[in-house]
Amino acid sequence: MKALETVSSIAGKYFAVWVIITAIIAFMFPTPFLGLGAYITILLGVVMFGMGLTLKAVDFKIVLTNPFPVLIGVAAQFIVMPLVAFGIAYLLKLPPELAAGLVLLGCVPGGTASNVMVYLAKGNLALSVAMTSLSTLLAPIVTPLLLLLLAGQWLPVDALSMFKSIVQVIIVPIVLGLLIQRFFPRAVAKSISVVPLISVVAILIIVSAVTSANAGNVASSGLIVFIAVFLHNGFGLLIGYMIARMLGLNENDRRAISLEVGMQNSGLGVALATAHFGPLAALPSGWGAIWHNISGPILATIWSKKPIDSDVEKGATIPHSSSPTSQTNE
Repeated sequence: MKALETVSSIAGKYFAVWVIITAIIAFMFPTPFLGLGAYITILLGVVMFGMGLTLKAVDFKIVLTNPFPVLIGVAAQFIVMPLVAFGIAYLLKLPPELAAGLVLLGCVPGGTASNVMVYLAKGNLALSVAMTSLSTLLAPIVTPLLLLLLAGQWLPVDALSMFKSIVQVIIVPIVLGLLIQRFFPRAVAKSISVVPLISVVAILIIVSAVTSANAGNVASSGLIVFIAVFLHNGFGLLIGYMIARMLGLNENDRRAISLEVGMQNSGLGVALATAHFGPLAALPSGWGAIWHNISGPILATIWSKKPIDSDVEKGATIPHSSSPTSQTNE
């Protein structure tokens, strides 16, 4: 178990590096990875099950004690990111599948990897975890409706089918994780340290599946899609921070909201795009899984070197649900 804990720690610490290496290998040698696409939904379910194992009631305490920043952050998540994605898709004149895929990336909830980034950035950890959890629970309703409204002009959107998919791949695994945690707490406590490793492996397999399936598309459309994802993420980080600042929230909250708004559950985006739109539509979320785990650590490192005139986060520890899943989400 000690060895697994060490490997899990290394896997989480260098997650962005593993994602990049995996994407490069799958792009250069796609054939061995082509069959993995059939397991994307199952793998994301595994990641969400891990999230359920780590969620605690205290993660939602801030929703009751200080709901304003949570509601502002979640509202920004589901308003700013979809509209920014819609605008970028129009300005760059993306083909229908890529445009719908980018909007889909903007409509999914926040990724749990953002919790780790907020911790490293000395932001408000409780706010970050609450935002991730609440946006994830709202996703079955909000994500299909937003896609129907914004992406329907490019591709047909079956909102009911998408609702069922999100429930199956997110809500059911999380509930199962919560139940296992409730009835078998000792077993969960002994194994929880390896959850990040399982999540990282699952996300890496998802990245390899998407990259291999789109090897040809990456060569022809990869640059424009990366630019779109780069702009989408950058505007999300900036606008999230500015909204929090304009509303008078402190620096801890600003950092948390910025990273939560800017980093999506790209794993869910990949699963939904593959199931409902096609492999090409999964490319923006595939790039998101890579780029979010580069930009997040960069911004977190910069912020970690800047002191905050507040002791809110002094002595803080990594929250229960902060395993590095991207977004999966990342």
